[in-house]
Amino acid sequence: MANQIKLGKSDLYVNPIGLGTNAVGGHNLYPNLNEETGKDLVRSAINNGINFIDTALLYGPGRSEELVGEVVKETGKRSELVIATKIAPIFGGEKMKIDNNPTFLKQEVEKSLKRLQTDYIDLMYIHYPDKVTPKDEAVGALQELKEQGKIRAIGVSNFTPDQLEEANKDGYVEVFQGEYNLLSRSAEETLFPYLIENNISFVPYFPLASGLLAGKYNKNAVFEDLRKDLPYFKGDVFKQNLEKVEEVRKIANAKGVEVAHLVLAWYLTSDAIDTIIPGAKSAEQVINNLKTLDVQLTNEEIQEIDQIFHK
Repeated sequence: MANQIKLGKSDLYVNPIGLGTNAVGGHNLYPNLNEETGKDLVRSAINNGINFIDTALLYGPGRSEELVGEVVKETGKRSELVIATKIAPIFGGEKMKIDNNPTFLKQEVEKSLKRLQTDYIDLMYIHYPDKVTPKDEAVGALQELKEQGKIRAIGVSNFTPDQLEEANKDGYVEVFQGEYNLLSRSAEETLFPYLIENNISFVPYFPLASGLLAGKYNKNAVFEDLRKDLPYFKGDVFKQNLEKVEEVRKIANAKGVEVAHLVLAWYLTSDAIDTIIPGAKSAEQVINNLKTLDVQLTNEEIQEIDQIFHK
């Protein structure tokens, strides 16, 4: 069992390797998902010492929360787990709308509690900012629920640096989730200094850039899903990224570890990052992600990986 680490200034303690569950019931994100396979991912995570499970209303919509809730109930380990979820989207018709209105957010927390079959949520994020609600008022609504014991910690996701500062006006924000990986590093300058100064933990999503940083692809790979629209996978940029991954593979091979584990371990050396939540499509993958915790990086290796992706 890994040593658990404190998430920023919250009172949550988590395994540095969590589980992102957008492939658990996220039928709107991935075609042909098998729900039993999804439940098995969560089961395997819990049985192997992963206590941090990240879900969202957006996945399913709502189905991921339901499946996670079913497995957690079945394991009887609710008190040992840290469950994070995210609200703010409204689904109706074709288009997803976003609402940060305090009354709406409070109603959505109640719905998440029901889907997850729990009476408290450890970490509740506002998933996306809307254009009108003052962000400190939105977070203030979650703070009221925290005082009532319905949530234990407050997070925001996908906020701009200015929106984050407004959201944290009263010092209530404890976790920030945003896009970050070795191919997309702007957060290091735009967010990390503020987050470190305010003891807000940064949780990166897309840490492996949809598999690219796991060293899974070669130049002949063809993508038909959401990857075909991502900038990392376009034309010459894709080729350059593959070359960088091959340089990392040399370091990984020398250490006898997989590329993915090396990359994930590199993130955990950052002062801003306490935990990472790689997704998985199989129980084997969930267990494999835990090998990251065995990777020890020297200062030279940390700098070398940094340099490869600064070119």
